[in-house]
Amino acid sequence: MTITDRSVVLSTLGFVLSATALAQNMPPAVVVVAEAEFQQLAPSVDVPGTVVSRFDSRLASELSAKLEWIAEVGTAVKKGDTVARLEPLTFELLEMQAQSRVKREQARVSFLQSEKSRLDRLSEKNLSAKSQLDQTIADLAVAESDHAIARAQLGLAQISVYVTKVRAPFDGIVTERLRNIGERLNVADVVIRIVDPKSLEVVARAPLNTVNFINDGAALQLHNDFRQDQGTVRTIVPFGNPQSHMFEVRLNVDPDIWTVGESVRLSMPTSDVRKVLTVPRDALVLRREGASVFKVNADMSVEQVNVITGLGDGGNVEVIGELNPGDSVVIRGAERLTTGMQVTVQQ
Repeated sequence: MTITDRSVVLSTLGFVLSATALAQNMPPAVVVVAEAEFQQLAPSVDVPGTVVSRFDSRLASELSAKLEWIAEVGTAVKKGDTVARLEPLTFELLEMQAQSRVKREQARVSFLQSEKSRLDRLSEKNLSAKSQLDQTIADLAVAESDHAIARAQLGLAQISVYVTKVRAPFDGIVTERLRNIGERLNVADVVIRIVDPKSLEVVARAPLNTVNFINDGAALQLHNDFRQDQGTVRTIVPFGNPQSHMFEVRLNVDPDIWTVGESVRLSMPTSDVRKVLTVPRDALVLRREGASVFKVNADMSVEQVNVITGLGDGGNVEVIGELNPGDSVVIRGAERLTTGMQVTVQQ
């Protein structure tokens, strides 16, 4: 070995010894940890769904009349509030006409009732013909029938006046005006749309091979690009489409998180639940050679453990490797760790 080679070796050895001494004098790395734990998970498939309101109505006119007023889009209404109004004059006149007809028929009934009472008294004294009494009784029956018909016609007229105001069938928000003030409406013409933003559900269509692994009341994961949450199965439509081999499922969701019309992904289980060891996803160190986690030992040193990932559920993932339930794994601060380094756990 030449003098130059000996100098290079000594310089390298000195650098390594200096780096080792420096590493020994460095303070322990500060990390955040979590425990590996058993969790009930099942394989799942994501299916598309849509957030809808259970109360979404397009209200129509029940009369042929001119639209006099309609609520503005965005107006919050309570059940029974007027959201549109038709011109009522024609129907108010019909109501007055029906009221007059009822009074006329009532007067006729009253007259025939008194006439019958008078003839009854005369008949007891044989002072009136029986045929005249019979005729009065028949006329009274006809008059009472006409009075009942007049009262029914009055009721129909009053209903017409009542329905000149289109009323909200539930609490909600006006989302669409389908006609404008001054337009002539026919019966069944749609006028306005109201949606209840507090009674939400997700409607999704899932493969038939998942129907046996859910039931009413089951909690399923929902997510999209902006948020995630759980939904509770409200109902399962137990009839599959023979062409698409899909069935419909509906879930109750939190109206404070989701909005009507939003697209979501629904995680549907494809087999029975099984018990697996999981760690938080943040514990995974993903490198070219594979996935691993850093386990914190009792002496506060770390050990890199290679793992194979499996099922996932939100923030947790199944791992297979030399880990046990209760082991502490690093979820923050693992970027610069190596096996054997000392760490301090930050609570």
